[in-house]
Amino acid sequence: MQILIVGGTKFIGPPVVRRLVAMGHDVTIFHRGKTKAELPDRVRQIVGDRAQLPEFRSEFEKIAPHVVLDTILYSNKDAQLTMDTFKGIAKRVVAISSMDVYRAYGIMLGLESGSIEPVPLTEASDLRSAFYPFKNFPVTPLEGASADYEKIFVEQVIMKDGALPGTIVRLPMIYGEGDPLNRFLPYLKRMDDNRPAIVLEEGIAQWRGPWGYVENVAAAIALAVTNDRAIGRIYHIAEPENPSELERVSKIGEISGWDGKVIAISREKLPEGWNIPFNTAQHWSVDSSRIRQELGYHEVVPPDEAIQKTIDWTRSRASQEISPFAAPGLLDYATEDAILSQL
Repeated sequence: MQILIVGGTKFIGPPVVRRLVAMGHDVTIFHRGKTKAELPDRVRQIVGDRAQLPEFRSEFEKIAPHVVLDTILYSNKDAQLTMDTFKGIAKRVVAISSMDVYRAYGIMLGLESGSIEPVPLTEASDLRSAFYPFKNFPVTPLEGASADYEKIFVEQVIMKDGALPGTIVRLPMIYGEGDPLNRFLPYLKRMDDNRPAIVLEEGIAQWRGPWGYVENVAAAIALAVTNDRAIGRIYHIAEPENPSELERVSKIGEISGWDGKVIAISREKLPEGWNIPFNTAQHWSVDSSRIRQELGYHEVVPPDEAIQKTIDWTRSRASQEISPFAAPGLLDYATEDAILSQL
């Protein structure tokens, strides 16, 4: 099968490319040429900006991709450009989306009012009515995403065109080698510093959200790309279990060899600066059974191995910069010691 990927050189892209090539497919990537990625030699590369997609239409016609996987759709304009460019060329478009489309995400961020959404979320759960979730963020969690970022609108454009069928894959929080947010670092650094305990605010300690290891997410995306049963379908990609943050951090500690413990502390006992600025009563856990049942997906890397690989990669990194989206106070050891001394 001929597959064209828009993007494909950053965190998730290379594992997807390698997976598709290993499955025997012919892969071409269209990218800006600004990120060097380790890809199989047989992968064809076309350099260009996604805003220039229509200018490459004749080249795309020569490739005649069966499926186009677009990994960098952030707005309805992006999505419409993709559909307009590949209509009459490709047989299907697979779009990368996010679990942030749900009303539960809006409630969690304080963008939506009303009752808590039931979890686990399914592909049919209510979507946000408050759009553009990053418009007031000083820094967005996705590189390249601007104030007009809205995956809900992306999905609507991809799925409404009868002439060019679509598939949507909604991704979780992803960890693993190459993670641009370095999600393990705030906890692993404390473990490697031999801290006796890690303090979590009670709400965040019990909060549950969707996670996925990058190689496993890539394997699931590859199935959605190559299986025609995915036409017109929306899929969650996430681990089958949705552990609490306390359970997740404790597991990282266990596998890393840390002998400390994770402690949940009520919000009123924590400094004001350590308050978590979202509604932890709204969980974000999801049901990923649809892609497992319909496409036969299963994790190709076992959970403990995935965590170990991520620990090894995190420890090997020269940069130890903490993501601005990490929980506040994580490396304030003096304050943490004062809290622990009063327990």
